[in-house]
Amino acid sequence: MTPPTRAELITYLVRTGIAGHVDTPRQNNLRHYRRLVQKDPYHQFGLTFAHDWTFSEVLALMNKRCGVVGDEEYVWGIDTIDPDLTVDALEAFADRLALAAERRERVMFATGHPTKLRETYREWKDALAARGCEVVTAAGGYSYEVTTERPPNRRIVVWKDDVAIVTDGHLSRHSHHPFAMRAILADLAERGRAWPQLVIADHGFAGAAGEAGVPTMGFADCNDPALFLAEHEGKLLVTVPLDDGYLTEDYVPLRQYVMARAGLM
Repeated sequence: MTPPTRAELITYLVRTGIAGHVDTPRQNNLRHYRRLVQKDPYHQFGLTFAHDWTFSEVLALMNKRCGVVGDEEYVWGIDTIDPDLTVDALEAFADRLALAAERRERVMFATGHPTKLRETYREWKDALAARGCEVVTAAGGYSYEVTTERPPNRRIVVWKDDVAIVTDGHLSRHSHHPFAMRAILADLAERGRAWPQLVIADHGFAGAAGEAGVPTMGFADCNDPALFLAEHEGKLLVTVPLDDGYLTEDYVPLRQYVMARAGLM
C-alpha cells in the first residue's frame, strides 16, 4: 500500500475518528483531568510533575497540545483532537525513529493497549531491528497485583513479538499502571544491561520510562493528560494525540506514514 500524503492522512484520521470529532466524550475528558490534578496515581501513569497543575492549566495545555475544546463551560458532548497536531507529532516521532535507525540505538516497545496498538509498534520495531537496532527486553514473567481494573487482579509482563504487554495469565489486558516498566528497567539494571536509548510506549509504560529519564515517545488519547504534561515538562520527547481505541488495521495508514517519513520502508 502506498503511504498517504499528509493531507490524505489528515482526511483519513478525521473520517475514522482517530482525530477530529472523537468517541471519547467531553465529560470523560474533564473527569480525568480533575483526577490527575487530584494526584490520582491511576491517571498519573507513574509520573511526577514539577508544577502543581490546576484544572484550568491542564485544560489549557490539552487544548494547545491535543486540540480539545478550551472552553471550561463546555462540559458535555463531543470533544476533539486536532488532526494537524496529530500529524505534527507523528512527523516529530518519525524523525526521531530515523535518528534511532541512523545511530543503531537500543530500542524498546511496550503498550497498555495490546489489542489496539501492538501491531503498529511491532512493525516499527521490525523496521528498526532490520537496520541494526538492538531490541531490548527484560523482566518477562514479572507479576504484580492491581485493584483498579477488572478481576483477575494479577498482571504478568509478557513480551509478544518483542513488544511488552501485560496479561492476567490468560488474556492480554489494557493497563494504565507504571509497575511493568519499572520492573523492566530494574531488571536491566540488576543484570548490568544497558537501558534502551529510546522507548516507544503509552500509558504507564511511557510514563515510567519518562520518569526514569529514558528518552521516550508516547501515544495518548484526549482523556489521558499525563503524557502531555510530561512532554511539556521535558520528561517525554513526543506525545502523539489520537484516539487509541480503534482496531489494529485502522492504524495502518498512520504507521505507514511514519515509516515512509522515517525512511524505514
